[in-house]
Amino acid sequence: MSVLFSPLTLRSVTLPNRIVMSPMCQYSAGPDGLPTDWHRIHLGSRAVGGVGLVISEATAVVPEGRISPRDTGLWSDAHVDAWRPITAAVAGAGAVPAVQLAHAGRKASTYWPWSPVKGGVPDDEGGWTPVGPGTEPFVPAYRTPVALDRAGIARVVEAFGRAAGRALDAGFRAVEIHAAHGYLLHEFLSPLVNFRTDSYGGDLAGRSRFALEVTRTVRAAVGDDVPVLVRISATDWVPGGWTPADSVLLAKLLAEAGADLVDCSSGGGVPEAEIPLGPGYQVPLAAQVRRESGVPTGTVGLISEPEHAEAIVATGEADLVLLGRELLRDPYWPRRAADRLGATVHTPDQYLRAW
Repeated sequence: MSVLFSPLTLRSVTLPNRIVMSPMCQYSAGPDGLPTDWHRIHLGSRAVGGVGLVISEATAVVPEGRISPRDTGLWSDAHVDAWRPITAAVAGAGAVPAVQLAHAGRKASTYWPWSPVKGGVPDDEGGWTPVGPGTEPFVPAYRTPVALDRAGIARVVEAFGRAAGRALDAGFRAVEIHAAHGYLLHEFLSPLVNFRTDSYGGDLAGRSRFALEVTRTVRAAVGDDVPVLVRISATDWVPGGWTPADSVLLAKLLAEAGADLVDCSSGGGVPEAEIPLGPGYQVPLAAQVRRESGVPTGTVGLISEPEHAEAIVATGEADLVLLGRELLRDPYWPRRAADRLGATVHTPDQYLRAW
């Protein structure tokens, strides 16, 4: 029996299998952050393809938390209404819909990847001034952030909580907090970025305070039955930066704050990181966090072969396998994997003749 295609229960939600669609920005929302038909088809088709948990792209909790002016948001009731048909499509196809709540911090107000112009978006083109733990931009071409004061931090924490409540109203059945890839919460975690001297800086306890406050607030907003995941960068890949050992300690703290699973990615905090890319290059990070913290983990990163994904779960390196680019190439990867592994996966009646 395939372990990859076995169910996993997190609180009151049971995932039909261990395959997860990793959140991937589509840069296809309107200027007001509303998702579109693109998102309904994009996310819905992966649910039809057999993914167990479909996580939407990084969805900003406030307008200035978007990576680009084309990112989705969840800061108003209009967003709730726009997300409802999308979550219904995902759930109707047999998958669990989840949302990744995010704030881009100092990496906000940038152009989308295929824009002919790169760097920070100016105000007259729909951009804004980003915020961060300090005033150093990610790279010189990005906009210079304003350092968040305590009142600003409190507003962001509250915004995560409000967005989490709206997520449930919109039909999402799980929530992931984005604390990775050099975005706001990771910026506070990393000693390469956070040079604050107040209670939100300094040692690991101080640098973790913001992420833990967000996690506790999101947990309170969604109640006891809804799974809360947290995506972290388990290492900065730079000497003197955030380490896997730090991630083990953080995972324990996140679990105490109400998180159910730590989604282990890496990097993104500073541009000079040298990342050893290769199939499953982040799996050892998830395995270490799971083994040493006792907290369930997910892993992601250039995983493309069904046998590899099966081995990750079967050997206890991670509880979930997240796929990104592979699902962009093949929305039906889970169905092909099921065939290879001798497993079964829910198939819509309309597609039975194909399988």
